[in-house]
Amino acid sequence: MKSLFRPFLILAAALPLVLAACGNKEPEQRAAFTQFLQTRIVDKPGVRVPQLTEEEKKSFGDYAAQYAVITDFNAGMDASVKPLSGIMQKGSMRSLNDIVARRDDLKAVQASLNDMGAALKEQQAKADAARAQLKQPEDLKAVYDKAYEKTVSLPADTFRDVLPQLNATFDSSLKIADYVAAHAAQIDISGPIVKVQDPAVQAELNKLLQDLNAQAKNVQQAQTRMQAVMVGR
Repeated sequence: MKSLFRPFLILAAALPLVLAACGNKEPEQRAAFTQFLQTRIVDKPGVRVPQLTEEEKKSFGDYAAQYAVITDFNAGMDASVKPLSGIMQKGSMRSLNDIVARRDDLKAVQASLNDMGAALKEQQAKADAARAQLKQPEDLKAVYDKAYEKTVSLPADTFRDVLPQLNATFDSSLKIADYVAAHAAQIDISGPIVKVQDPAVQAELNKLLQDLNAQAKNVQQAQTRMQAVMVGR
């Protein structure tokens, strides 16, 4: 009987050791993921979200899915803000005549910016909800939080702060277009030359144009701020 049961007993004793060895990869996976977040994202300037190689996915184990929260948001954000340069080009006005003649373009640009802001808000809320469900040891969480702030919260919040500033510029342009239309009898526009018959109308128009110039400076500052976040300078 002893000879029959001895192999079974040896196998039963060895099995827990095998299982323990197989299930002990988490510390290594966590360390690899933490190092990746620190050196490839946190320590780098600007917003950098590298795609994982197959080898990295394997080395991170289940933590690769936690990185997907960041990559999925950035893919959505990139898609949302990709049209921004084209939108701004469409809304670029070089003269008072442009502002008056392209009023519909200005309204369309504002609608596009509003849609962009709504999409970013939705994507950020989705990412925040996914992040809230993550189970992380404290050492990993400390680094993940920094990476998340840098690649999700900061760019999303900055974009959403900048969009109203852009919209305010187009608001100023629309006010000018409406004012010129309402006082067309007193305002004559011939190319770059503008003649105003009524001094009161001229004073109000100058005030509106000064407000537009001030808004344009705000846009430049907003663009500089956005570049500082995204590029890191």
